[in-house]
Amino acid sequence: MYLPASPAEDAVAAELDGVRPALSAAYADALAGARAAVLTRLWRALAFEPLPWVIGRDQGPGGLALLLEGGGRLEGPAPDPYATGPYVRELLLDGRAYGQAARLMAALGVPHGEAFAAELDGSTANLALSRAGQPPAGPDDSALSTWQWEQRIVDGHPYHPNCRSRPGFSVAEQLAYAPEHRPVVELGLVAVRAEECLLTGDWPGELRDGGRILVPVHPWQAAHTLGHEPVRAGFAAHPLMALRTLAPADGGAHVKTALSTRLTSSVRDISVYSIETAAAVSAFAGALAERLDGRLHITRTLGAATAHSPDLAAVLREPPEAYADAAAGERVLPVAALAGLPEARSAAWRARFARLALSVCLRVLDLGVALEAHGQNLLVVLSASGEPLRLIYRDLADIRISPARLARHGLPVPPLSGRLITDDVTVLRRKLFGSLLAGALGATAGSAGAFHEDLAAVVPALPATADTEALLAGPLPVKALTLMRLSPGVPGDQWADLPHPLAVHRPGDEPGLRAGYCPGA
Repeated sequence: MYLPASPAEDAVAAELDGVRPALSAAYADALAGARAAVLTRLWRALAFEPLPWVIGRDQGPGGLALLLEGGGRLEGPAPDPYATGPYVRELLLDGRAYGQAARLMAALGVPHGEAFAAELDGSTANLALSRAGQPPAGPDDSALSTWQWEQRIVDGHPYHPNCRSRPGFSVAEQLAYAPEHRPVVELGLVAVRAEECLLTGDWPGELRDGGRILVPVHPWQAAHTLGHEPVRAGFAAHPLMALRTLAPADGGAHVKTALSTRLTSSVRDISVYSIETAAAVSAFAGALAERLDGRLHITRTLGAATAHSPDLAAVLREPPEAYADAAAGERVLPVAALAGLPEARSAAWRARFARLALSVCLRVLDLGVALEAHGQNLLVVLSASGEPLRLIYRDLADIRISPARLARHGLPVPPLSGRLITDDVTVLRRKLFGSLLAGALGATAGSAGAFHEDLAAVVPALPATADTEALLAGPLPVKALTLMRLSPGVPGDQWADLPHPLAVHRPGDEPGLRAGYCPGA
């Protein structure tokens, strides 16, 4: 069906004609696929999240119908909670077809829907832009560096409809700073008197100037939020999949910068709390990883600095490549990139990776730490032949630590307080299960049927713990990302339950929904 361009699609096209006209035709060609990709993500959210205005769900042989407050009816194909391919081209709202997520959301007329519709519009247009400039696959992917693999992750979050929402970024700025466009970014430096800075860890001499600390800043931050703060020339770097974290072109520590705008769902500044706790958390996590027999490495936080402001802060982190033997042909990939590997088409290979990831992360949880092991934070070391050997975890800013579990194993409790610390078993399990199971492993499998196959092969090898029993017993928790965007006044995470992939009895079957069932209710 013909779909007229949306406001964001038109705006991106117009700006692209001015700043990079060579991409205009490719952008226009990419729009249909981007619309389907975002609409598919939205349909997953509508089908499974506990949205207050969805009062019933009817599964039939032809698909799923959502019964809406006020008498409306939204119909679509049978939902697959773990699908990463765009299988939804249109949805029917009271019989009218919608092929664009933004227009559907606006038509639903739900609270805060107009603002979310604008985000979906931007996400769709930016996703098409991200896809427009991609080169063909090279002949020897084994020669790619880790940062080059990170820049191959074009589509962003595999399940969030806001996968490419970047409000505040112009087309020119996306081309200049976003990893999928493969730019080299010139980071700046802001000098702050040492007595006005909070420092943890070891801040390097090259980022000091007498009695001043030189804080690396992202050029977007310098242009939009730092006002008249003088910015010195810094150094060139390659943006990683997190966009605000970069690998210096000359090597060395990765730099996590503050970026005070909303990307996907969250504003990406760096809290003072994260700087205060950085060194202690890094030392604690590194010591814990030593108990995993070399199967897990934690990239150390080398130094962290803030001018007592979330807008002017930076973290220096050990590069993950430090834990791979390049001479032996080992390479490091973020888990988000695994779906693009030829090896990942093999169920046997995926099962070997899932066994490694689950056994390690469940052991860490049992010891007392819930990792946020999604495809960005979790990396895997592959052998020269492509076998998964061990895991690397980076970015400790949002793990959860259980003093009670640590004490049970006779482990020292780090000198920390605040949001990182909890003994709430639900919080701990949600943190890991929602990121690793419902995120990283599900996205690598790419469908409920394939995920069922992967987990069924792994279950006998999992450690016999209460956490494993909980993982296998019920639905999988996942952040209700769309509900959260539609609930701006509700702080913190909100959650949904996805049908457990082991409930799929035959590869290719989709988890059913009984009539009237509301996930999360």
